[in-house]
Amino acid sequence: MNINLTLIVQMLVFVVLTLFTMKKIWPHILGVMDERSKKIALGLAAAEKGQEQLKQAHQEAEVILREARERAQKIIDQAHQRGNEAIEQAKGTATSEGQRLVAAAHQQITLESTRAREGLRHEVAQLAVQAAAKLLEREIDPRAHADLIDKLAAQI
Repeated sequence: MNINLTLIVQMLVFVVLTLFTMKKIWPHILGVMDERSKKIALGLAAAEKGQEQLKQAHQEAEVILREARERAQKIIDQAHQRGNEAIEQAKGTATSEGQRLVAAAHQQITLESTRAREGLRHEVAQLAVQAAAKLLEREIDPRAHADLIDKLAAQI
């Protein structure tokens, strides 16, 4: 065999194989590669979109947390304010109740003092009548001399 003929046949086989590969196999390989690169591109785009959504979610979470903290602080401030108001109201109620009790006690003391004075006046009047009866050595009738005893009690 001739080397030139072998070389030409090998070149023809190579060209036919190359044409066959380019027409039949290469489009399938390129299609799979294109599909794969599209999937990779879509995956990268989805990853970037996910990153953006994650950043946005973090920002929204921060806003929500900030608002929640502000609301919680407002609620705490309102609770403190209501507590202080309740304390002030209780102090006012206690003060007025104390004043009322003191006034009632003063009134009770005045009433008891008046009753004691009246009782003492009555006892002094009786003692005066008994002393006068002993001085006169006769019995004085308190019913008969009630007017005189009342005047004496009023003077004491």
